[in-house]
Amino acid sequence: MPTRTPAALWVQQFRRSPESKTSLQHKIREMLVAAILDGQLLPDAALPSSRELADQLGVARNTVVLAYQMLVEEGYLVSRERSGHFVNSAMLEGLHGVTARQPDVAGARGGEMPAPPMWKKRIVRPPSAQRNIVKPANWQNYAFPFIYGQFDQSLFPTNDWRECCMKALSIMEIRNWAPDLIERDDESLIQQIRTRVLPRRGVFAMPEEIIVTNGCQQALYLVADLLCGKHTTVGIENPGYPDARNIFVNRNAQLLELPIDGEGIDPVRLRDSLARCDYVFVTPSHQCPTTATMPISRRRALLELAQRHDFVIIEDDYESENTFSGTPHPALKSLDTADRVIYVGSLSKTFAPGLRLGYVVGPQELVRELRALRRLMVRHPVAYVQRAFATFLALGHHDALLRRLAHAYKERAQALMAALDAHLPEVRYVPVGGGASCWVEGPPWLDSARLADDAREAGILIEPGGVFFADEAGHGRWFRMGFSAIKLEKIEPGVRALAQVVRQQQPS
Repeated sequence: MPTRTPAALWVQQFRRSPESKTSLQHKIREMLVAAILDGQLLPDAALPSSRELADQLGVARNTVVLAYQMLVEEGYLVSRERSGHFVNSAMLEGLHGVTARQPDVAGARGGEMPAPPMWKKRIVRPPSAQRNIVKPANWQNYAFPFIYGQFDQSLFPTNDWRECCMKALSIMEIRNWAPDLIERDDESLIQQIRTRVLPRRGVFAMPEEIIVTNGCQQALYLVADLLCGKHTTVGIENPGYPDARNIFVNRNAQLLELPIDGEGIDPVRLRDSLARCDYVFVTPSHQCPTTATMPISRRRALLELAQRHDFVIIEDDYESENTFSGTPHPALKSLDTADRVIYVGSLSKTFAPGLRLGYVVGPQELVRELRALRRLMVRHPVAYVQRAFATFLALGHHDALLRRLAHAYKERAQALMAALDAHLPEVRYVPVGGGASCWVEGPPWLDSARLADDAREAGILIEPGGVFFADEAGHGRWFRMGFSAIKLEKIEPGVRALAQVVRQQQPS
């Protein structure tokens, strides 16, 4: 005999369901599915009539009817003529065919607890012990989020991206991306990268010289995993990208710190150090974190030294597309005539960091091995996202977005520099000519880590600069201010508020 569920259950569950912007129909569906899967609704249990449930929840009857129909189609409910809707017992048997049971932890040793593994001894190099850039998960709740690498929802091309996602969900497109690609990438995305993205940087490559990755992070990890060992020396900028430093150390490489100036690393001055390297990691377009741009003369000098001393350059083309002049320097890879440069780029950093799309351009022999290595990790990045982004590029939406971002970021950069001049004359900063951040040097007495903590209490987020240096000691006065995620009108009051926090540290 089917059992009836009490009306109070639905009112309570409906009120408890998480706040969201989904429709009432989907909210009711989620509530019912949760009740079924959590065991609150038993097999063959009868649900209220659509009219009854609509009255209980205070929604239109048609909303409940549509939710019930959706659940019938998905197999959670069955509809019986003249009787109503019931939980599909066949569905639950399939879901709960194997019942989980808690093991008896008190074994045959008279009730003694078995000893767990000593994980601290087993983990050779704990990644959690690395120094990383830290950003609060709830950064959007802060009044003045001067953090880098997050996006402004008002600039996101929602309609354009939705159009591309819908196109990728057509029957013909699903046939292309739904199968396991194994080591391959979406061919249309590779074509868009080589014909629409790379030529803007002066780089020309064949399809077999390109591999798509889950962001630049995975690209660097693949390269390091393939090429580095305990006898490998990697030259790295100081200050520089913390995640790159951590990745190379994690792959047992020996790091050689390369100091930078206002134009990045100086190959002539660092000639002897570079000669000792097997690989040199650089961010020539916008040095991380200082935003310095390496001039052509230094790029040519670096390539000449790479050829003379037989080292390979790993170029992270960081923020290359966010230039305010409209005429960025060509990538280091574009000047390479001897396959001495492994080129790493991002597709999603300026668009939506959460998409995690990057790529590597290198010699065919190297890319072939990178594909084989990637197969062991994730096989390939999500094919559906690849296909949707290929459409986004093909329809010109990406080009239009870059133009909008360049205009918006230029306005924000100018507002930030003007605010720093007005409210924090005691600091110095690198003039912003592109990208989405400003590198700031405070007075000698400033402790940026303490400043970041105090500023957070006042609703202001900044990034302490010490993490970018190989040795944090002595570099506490530096900090980074991003402006990709903060509204233009919030910049001046945010800097004014930050100035008050800075002066609380000032010695009397």
